[in-house]
Amino acid sequence: MIGYLQGKLLSADEKGLVVLTPGGVGYEVAAPTSVIAKLPGKGGEIELFVHTQVAEKAIDLFGFLESDDLDLFRTLISIDKLGPKKALAILSMYDAEHLREIAFREDVTMLSRVPGIGPKSAKQILWHLKDKVSKLTGGTKSTVKAGGPQGPQGEYLDTLAGLKGLGYAEEEVRSLIIETFEAEPDLDAAGAIRVVLKKIAAARS
Repeated sequence: MIGYLQGKLLSADEKGLVVLTPGGVGYEVAAPTSVIAKLPGKGGEIELFVHTQVAEKAIDLFGFLESDDLDLFRTLISIDKLGPKKALAILSMYDAEHLREIAFREDVTMLSRVPGIGPKSAKQILWHLKDKVSKLTGGTKSTVKAGGPQGPQGEYLDTLAGLKGLGYAEEEVRSLIIETFEAEPDLDAAGAIRVVLKKIAAARS
């Protein structure tokens, strides 16, 4: 089983990336948008902690910047009927601290914001997650060598979620959010949203 990859970023999109190892092998790795947002440019050095999912017709890799985030992913997929795709969708919107708070509050509404998870599924997930919430630690140290937003992950995700709620596509605003946090790392989500909206308005004028 593959548990760790180190190499250069060959390509990336909203669903994942390709890591080119020193041995010349390229591995296609699925990842949440919270990981994609922190990737360096093409050719940059990256390290990923990997979960290998073996199915009858495929072997899928899921990558994370921290071992704690990998543990969180595995905690999520251990919940009945919560597969890797839904787990990635959850981690694309919420980090460990957010999930801990949502689980303790049994906040069905917040979890239902994740694409593909309705209120009924959210309620079932939260019921199981409360028993496992002590495992949700979340990492803070990034293993990315370069690039990515400098603001806290939670603020970045809150900004992205807020702009999506206003009708903007992730592909449209992701680079603007990163640019905003690089310029002003101490911004909160509300401030970052205002800055991004101003950038969009200026670009369209």
